[in-house]
Amino acid sequence: MLREIEQRDNHQVEQLIRTCLIEFGANKSGTAWADPNLGNFYELYQQPYSKYWVVEQNNNIIAGCGIGPVEGFPQICELQKMYALNEARGSGIANELLQTALAFAKQHYEKCYLETLSNMTAANKFYQKHGFAAMDKPLQESEHYACDMWYIKTL
Repeated sequence: MLREIEQRDNHQVEQLIRTCLIEFGANKSGTAWADPNLGNFYELYQQPYSKYWVVEQNNNIIAGCGIGPVEGFPQICELQKMYALNEARGSGIANELLQTALAFAKQHYEKCYLETLSNMTAANKFYQKHGFAAMDKPLQESEHYACDMWYIKTL
């Protein structure tokens, strides 16, 4: 079931993200691993023009993603913290999450940006398939300095 994040989901969302980061060797500084708000997504996504969705199955969060603003770029949002457990991949859940996030983003922004890692091969193919264009450099310097792939999409 796809739904907006609730406060009770904070711990499970943090575990989802950490599990995926470990899988891709991204459990290090310069990635979401070091984000100070990783366990407070419900609170973080209560800001205007921000939202985070989760996919829950059998009382477990198996995927999630968010939309948030990019400081200094009022017309551009960022697709944030899109992760799915291995068992959820290939099921169509990521597509459903992305479409939900982009529909929300289109109401408030003109473009959607994202940062990821090149070794997340399937994710990179997924973003390209959904119309995200690769960029040569990040939109701006961020705390995710370990990310080496950047994409943007006109909404």
